[in-house]
Amino acid sequence: MLAILAGAVLPLPLARSRWSHQAPRLAIATWTVLAGVFTVASALTVLQLLLPYRSSHRLADGLEDCLPWTPRGCAAPGAGSLVPADFLAALGATAVLLLPVALFLRQAIHARRRRSRHAELLHFIGRTESRLGATVLDHPTPAIYCLPGRTSRVVVSTGALRVLTGAQLDAVLHHERAHITGRHHLLTVGAQAAAHIFPALPLFRHIQDAVPLLLEMAADDRALRRCSREALATALYAMAAGQAPQPAMAAGGPSAVLRVRRILTPEAGHPVLQGLLTTAAAIGAVTPLVMACCSIPG
Repeated sequence: MLAILAGAVLPLPLARSRWSHQAPRLAIATWTVLAGVFTVASALTVLQLLLPYRSSHRLADGLEDCLPWTPRGCAAPGAGSLVPADFLAALGATAVLLLPVALFLRQAIHARRRRSRHAELLHFIGRTESRLGATVLDHPTPAIYCLPGRTSRVVVSTGALRVLTGAQLDAVLHHERAHITGRHHLLTVGAQAAAHIFPALPLFRHIQDAVPLLLEMAADDRALRRCSREALATALYAMAAGQAPQPAMAAGGPSAVLRVRRILTPEAGHPVLQGLLTTAAAIGAVTPLVMACCSIPG
């Protein structure tokens, strides 16, 4: 039941909610919690279906012994106390848990290779501008993007230098550096990997579109700590048509108009609602642990 709620029911209102644009970081945390709850609930469902009833007693007792407040310590079951069905159940649950990790690593490796190839290209066609702390690329289209990772850098086109004022340029640079310091590319890779698990499931179908947009909004909010709303909004509007290579994170792009509207017409936050949502996200975060300890019949 919990897997159905996290995977099919709750993602629909979350994807349509208005509060997520007011509190993007909280919305990202909520999406992450839903993905974690669904994964653990699915693994425990496999365990419940494959594990013999008598083995479920031993597993529940073993999990209870491993709780922090239990005086007895964890003890691995003896080989003689296990039956083949136990290994089958453990193998099935482990496969469910490791599948998202494997897809994340695969997606992360591919994205890193694309960033490395693009960085090598910039080494030949770009020039480093120490005053900006960025790489300048000769291109007429206004565009600014970042290549995150171990050798991160911000790339600025000459078209952006021509159309942006000093304040606008600083605003976009703060936006891109927020992506780098926040390691937003890892969340983007996670959302893309999740979408490859069950593409038809509402959770994974919506998460690949929602998370990148929320990350851009979170970077906007971070940049607004150092610049004015007018400077950032006009800079985003000027670069709305700009494009960036796939592994990069660009300030412009298709979401720029929506984000400009959000920046210029901020809605008042609802502290009570955000507090309730934060509490719900925290409860959701510990739900898998409670499930692991209490959902197996004993």
